[in-house]
Amino acid sequence: MADSHAKMTQATPQEIIISVLAGLFAPLVAIILIIMLIISIQDKHKPDTSSEAAQKATLERIKPVATLDALDANAPKVEKSGQQVFEAVCTTCHTPGALGAPKFGNKSDWGPRIGQGYETLVKHALEGIRQMPPRGGASDLSDVEVERAVAYMADAAGAKFKAPEAAAPAAAAAAPAAGAAAGAEAGASAGAAPKADPAKGKAVFEGTCVACHGTGVAGAPKVGDKAAWGPRVSQGYATLYDHALHGIRAMPAKGGNASLSEADIANAVGYLMTQGGGKL
Repeated sequence: MADSHAKMTQATPQEIIISVLAGLFAPLVAIILIIMLIISIQDKHKPDTSSEAAQKATLERIKPVATLDALDANAPKVEKSGQQVFEAVCTTCHTPGALGAPKFGNKSDWGPRIGQGYETLVKHALEGIRQMPPRGGASDLSDVEVERAVAYMADAAGAKFKAPEAAAPAAAAAAPAAGAAAGAEAGASAGAAPKADPAKGKAVFEGTCVACHGTGVAGAPKVGDKAAWGPRVSQGYATLYDHALHGIRAMPAKGGNASLSEADIANAVGYLMTQGGGKL
């Protein structure tokens, strides 16, 4: 027995180290595989851009700090009709039903509101309620214009409210002239649009415009959606540039990025326009 114990071989330090490393190798491989799996799952996750909260957050994020409107103090105020106010301001939320707004023409949405009465609805529109800001966010709207817009939307859903009377004939006659002058001024401004480089515009789009035009939030036409861009492309590059530069409806001036140059805006418009089937 003593001879058999004497003949047993002893492990060398090198063999002990190799055994320990071999024992750790399998757990280490398992840990690496688990980490790679978690990373791949996270890469596939996309941000939620369709929910009401995500749309509200996007609009809040791109909202400009301040806006400056140049108005002619001597020009007479031409009151808009209810339909005009709706198309210029209210459609942003009331057409898609964004942020809980009752959809235009949807009787089930408007029924309980119509039951509150015309005066109550006008009060809510003037002062704001829940997520709707006062006057729909257009502070330059007069009380009469807001009242007309309320009647127009409510009547489209089955109400029989009577909107304030139309402007006097003299004011109505002045409206076409004012519109023509505004159109000429806009045309002159739009005519000065710088030349666009769509290739450079892609970087501007990915840095700023994608927030809304990548997902279609707040009614923005999605990039590459020819059906959505068709009516806009028909307005011409100069007009689209003017809208992007100064803002229109829910879109703030320069897409909410005041640091963008006019050349950046032109390039981004050119990119979106060509992606939507238009030609410069």
